[in-house]
Amino acid sequence: MFSKTCEHAIRALIFIAKKSNDGARVGIKEIAQGTDAPEQFIAKILHELTRHKLVRSLKGPGGGFYLDEPLLNNNLANVVKAIDGDRLFTGCGLGLKNCSETKPCPLHNEFKKIRTELFTMLQSARLGELQNQLTGKLAYLTR
Repeated sequence: MFSKTCEHAIRALIFIAKKSNDGARVGIKEIAQGTDAPEQFIAKILHELTRHKLVRSLKGPGGGFYLDEPLLNNNLANVVKAIDGDRLFTGCGLGLKNCSETKPCPLHNEFKKIRTELFTMLQSARLGELQNQLTGKLAYLTR
């Protein structure tokens, strides 16, 4: 459903959120290890997330990536849009360019319902709440 890049971006942000809850800033190496992802891939993703203002970074000793209170309120729909664009929320289930309300593909009406439900779920999923699930050991990030 999500691209690999988007999956890793979501996992990285949730990991950073958990560490930020403890007041820590976290480096790329620790994020890569904590999310079971290649370091260079995570570095590229974090650069993009920083550019979209979904994560903050501080350079130098004691630096790293972190989420402050306003960023913990961000939702996963914003992350998906930043990394994969909005195709997941607007695109055709069969990948047709001309699929529309007036010229629907065979899956249009059913896929439209799924897209709407998915968008609603991702929009209500806040990074701070997901971080709380990790802290409470109700959810896990690694395999």
